[in-house]
Amino acid sequence: MTLEALDRAAEAVHLRMIGATHEAGRTVVLLGPDGADFWPHFTASPESADALPDPLDRWSKRVIGALARTFGGSAAFPSDGPPWPPFTAWALATGACHASPVGLMVHADTGLWLSFRGAVILPGEHELPAPRPAPCDSCAGQPCLAACPAGAMGPDGYDVAACHAWLDLPAGATCLTQGCLVRRACPPGQKYGRLAAQSAFHMKAFHPT
Repeated sequence: MTLEALDRAAEAVHLRMIGATHEAGRTVVLLGPDGADFWPHFTASPESADALPDPLDRWSKRVIGALARTFGGSAAFPSDGPPWPPFTAWALATGACHASPVGLMVHADTGLWLSFRGAVILPGEHELPAPRPAPCDSCAGQPCLAACPAGAMGPDGYDVAACHAWLDLPAGATCLTQGCLVRRACPPGQKYGRLAAQSAFHMKAFHPT
């Protein structure tokens, strides 16, 4: 089966193929949320409603695990480990994901909202999609560099403590409810359609209040 068939199957469950790469005679296909339709699909799932821990990780393992079995492969997830699967190395090897000026990875379609729900690992070396250009190379002004009001994220790296300190302030509420201002400043990301409710879910996990 082709990667195009896997991508179509992923779209049916509101995921998308972010990119693919070869590793040790296998093909690693990275999957992530497919825009605004993803979050309502997840929140209608049993995992979202059962009040048990890690609902999104459990949904990902069920859904991507099923895709992997259908296509005769195996699945890997960012939450697996230690040892942790090398999602960053895989992503950069696809030629579709790139380092941004603020250190986060970026994709031409998702901008800085790039995320991975899992990977399907297929036996054999399937034909890969063409590499995608780095959107930052043609981004006028690169607004992500000046977007963080706490100065926690920029060309010098990520100050996690400063980020958490900002989120503790009343002014940090917009980041908690709408998502990181740096990610929101990315022009391709503004077209991607990620819902604020999804960003709030991830921000709550990052910074419990």
